[in-house]
Amino acid sequence: MKSTGIVRKVDELGRIVLPIELRRTLDIAERDALEIYVEGASIVLKKYRPSCVFCDSSREVILFKGKNICPKCLKELKHSM
Repeated sequence: MKSTGIVRKVDELGRIVLPIELRRTLDIAERDALEIYVEGASIVLKKYRPSCVFCDSSREVILFKGKNICPKCLKELKHSM
């Protein structure tokens, strides 16, 4: 893990502010979803990217009947019917 040297305090509601430099570098905009992971004693934030329920691909995922699915798996499903 690479240190940025940036330190932020948690406010009374448990929030922190991500500096604009980091948000720009990592292409994080207002209202973007972030996934929260725990690795040992560390908290890791990752920009959320929906993935296919079948193959876990995150390329060109669409919502189909309430599930995320990639075009390849959707095509396979259509041909299997």
